[in-house]
Amino acid sequence: MANIFTRTADGMMNWVNERAPAMMPVYRKHMTEYYAPKNFNIWYIFGVLSIVVLVNQILTGIFLTMHFKPSAAEAFSSVEYIMRDVEWGWLIRYMHSTGASLFFIVVYIHMFRGLMYGSYRKPRELVWILGMLIYLVLMAEAFMGYVLPWGQMSFWGAKVIISLFGAIPYIGSSLTEWIMGDYLPSDATLNRFFALHVIAMPLVLLLLVVLHIGALHEVGSNNPDGVEIKKGPKGNRWDALKPADGIPFHPYYTVKDFFYVCGFLILAAFIIFYAPAFKGWFLEHDNFTEANRLVTPEHIKPVWYYTPYYAMLRVVPHKLSGVLVMFAAIAILFLVPWLDRSKVHSHRYRGWLTKVMLALLAVCFVWLGKIGAGPGTDPTETWIGRGLTVLYFLFFLTMPIWTSIDKTKPVPERVTTHD
Repeated sequence: MANIFTRTADGMMNWVNERAPAMMPVYRKHMTEYYAPKNFNIWYIFGVLSIVVLVNQILTGIFLTMHFKPSAAEAFSSVEYIMRDVEWGWLIRYMHSTGASLFFIVVYIHMFRGLMYGSYRKPRELVWILGMLIYLVLMAEAFMGYVLPWGQMSFWGAKVIISLFGAIPYIGSSLTEWIMGDYLPSDATLNRFFALHVIAMPLVLLLLVVLHIGALHEVGSNNPDGVEIKKGPKGNRWDALKPADGIPFHPYYTVKDFFYVCGFLILAAFIIFYAPAFKGWFLEHDNFTEANRLVTPEHIKPVWYYTPYYAMLRVVPHKLSGVLVMFAAIAILFLVPWLDRSKVHSHRYRGWLTKVMLALLAVCFVWLGKIGAGPGTDPTETWIGRGLTVLYFLFFLTMPIWTSIDKTKPVPERVTTHD
C-alpha cells in the first residue's frame, strides 16, 4: 500500500513538473531546501498560526458574503438570518468573529517575539517593515469588518473613529464626510466598507504576506540565539552549501507546526462552541442590538485589540494631539530596527536592563488596553493612562541609550540549543 501511494504521489509530481517546471524550484526554495535554524522554540509558532487564522478568515468570510446584505436597513437582519436560519451559519459567523480576535492575539505575540530576539536587526529590517504594514492593513480590515454587522457598537464606533479625521485642520470635516459618504454612518458607509473589507484589503493583505515570507526566506530566519546559522565544514556537513545549524523546513518544521496547529484549533473550537462572545471581549453585548442613531450606548469603546491606542487617544485632553499620539504610537514601531543600538540581537545575551524594558513595554500595553476598555470616567485612571503613554513612548525614544549601555554576554559562534 505504501509503495502504491508513493508511486502515485511521484507520478502526480512528475506530471505537474512536466507542465509547470517553474513550480518545483519554488517549492524546493521555500520548503524542502529552505534551511531554518535547529533551535526554534514555541515562540516561533505564532507566524504559522497567523497564516492559519488568515485562511480561516478568508474562507468563512466568503460564506458570510453569500448571505450578508450591506445596507443600513438589512445588514443587522441579514446577520440575524445567518445566525438563525442559514444551516451552520452560526458556526461560520462565530468562526469569523473569534478568528478576528485570535488573529490579533497571535500577531501581537509574534511581534513581541521579534522584539525579544531582535528579529528586526540587519539584514531583516525589510521583513520587520513588511510585518508592520501587515499589522496596519489588518487593523483597517478588522475595523471595516467590525462596522458591517450594524449593531449599536458598530455604528457608534464607526462614528467616533471616523470623526477623528475631523481633527485635521482645514480639511477635517470634508475628509470625514468623504470617508463616510454622508454626514453620519449610513448606506454609503456600509457599501464602501463592505467593498474594502471583502475585496481590496484582503488582496493587499495577501500581497504583503507573500512579500513578508519572501523577504524572510531571502535572508533566512532569526533564532533565539540571534546568531546566523553557519555554513561550511564547521558543521561536519558533506555539503558546504548547507547551513551547519539548519534543517529543512519541510518535513521537520511542518510536522512540528502541525502538532501546534492542532492544539491551537482545539483551543479555538472551545472558544467558538462555549464562549464565542468571551464575556464581551470578542463580541460586545451592545452589538447584539440593531444600530440606532438616536440612542447612544452607555460606554463607546472599540474591540479589545484597539483599546491600548484608544486609551492613548482618550487620556490626551486636546483632540488633535490625542489623534497624533495614537497614530505616533503605531508609526514609531516602524523605526525599531534603527533605534536598537545593541551589539547583540537576542535578549538572551543582553543584560537586565533590556529584560526590564521589555517587561515594562508589555505591562504598559496591556494596562492601557484595560483602561481603553473601561468607561474612562475615573480621573485617577486617566492620569495613570497618561503615565503609561509616556512610558510607552520612552521605551522607544530612549532605546538608542539603554541598548547601548546595557551589558551584554559573549555571543556563541553557533546556535547553542536544538529544541
